[in-house]
Amino acid sequence: MIDDSEIRRELEDDIPAGEREDLVALGGRLISSRPAPRAAFRAELRRQLRLGAIGDPSPRPARLRVLIASYAGSGLLLLALVGVGLAGLGPFAA
Repeated sequence: MIDDSEIRRELEDDIPAGEREDLVALGGRLISSRPAPRAAFRAELRRQLRLGAIGDPSPRPARLRVLIASYAGSGLLLLALVGVGLAGLGPFAA
């Protein structure tokens, strides 16, 4: 838990003393009144996270192999364009 000395350490030195104490009090109130989720919500979240980790993977796109081939092909095309440019022959030759 954070105590008042840690809050004071975070404040800048040029803050007036009265305002500094107000900020420390506000920080203490915010920390002590921090809401926590209900136990039922935490249990349900834990259950969903555990089932998601070991459950069925997300469904694959219908044409996964076509997508992979198109991404790989466009990447190779761009690499070839860079190679031609570095050789001084392509549209980006200096």
